[in-house]
Amino acid sequence: MSRRRLVNIAGFLVCLGLMAYALYAQYGLGLEPCPLCIFQRIGIMLIGVTFLAAALHHPRGAGRYAYGALLALFMLFTAGIAARQLYIQSLPPGTLPSCGAPLSMMLRFMPVTEVVRKVLTGSGECGEVNWTFLGLAMPAWVLIAALALGGAGTLVNFRSEASAAR
Repeated sequence: MSRRRLVNIAGFLVCLGLMAYALYAQYGLGLEPCPLCIFQRIGIMLIGVTFLAAALHHPRGAGRYAYGALLALFMLFTAGIAARQLYIQSLPPGTLPSCGAPLSMMLRFMPVTEVVRKVLTGSGECGEVNWTFLGLAMPAWVLIAALALGGAGTLVNFRSEASAAR
């Protein structure tokens, strides 16, 4: 099995593990995700699905560059959302708008572009730090994971098999 396929399978499995933990944190630990958390989950799922498609398809030619570019794009999306939440969490108390309606309610009654704008401005619930591991909040771990996964996936899919074998 080629190194590129192994990395793509491993990337998919890591994304699967991240999503499993996110669901455990929500349903097992009772941590309700804020709208920015939901967007980060979507980003991790997009990275995971891209890894899976790259592993199953395993194109030899220019197709691998498409998977590498998609991984880079989804990495930037996810890392950007996580960085935005970290910024919001670093703001002093009282400087954030109050918690708004749940994401499902906003999607029901507002245009999607307005929902995205409102979510990215953040709210009180996005500024709460209710989980840490080794001193880092969950969005920091998502940022690290997105950069590591996206970086590894982009590199391995951009490298040719001949240069990877050296």
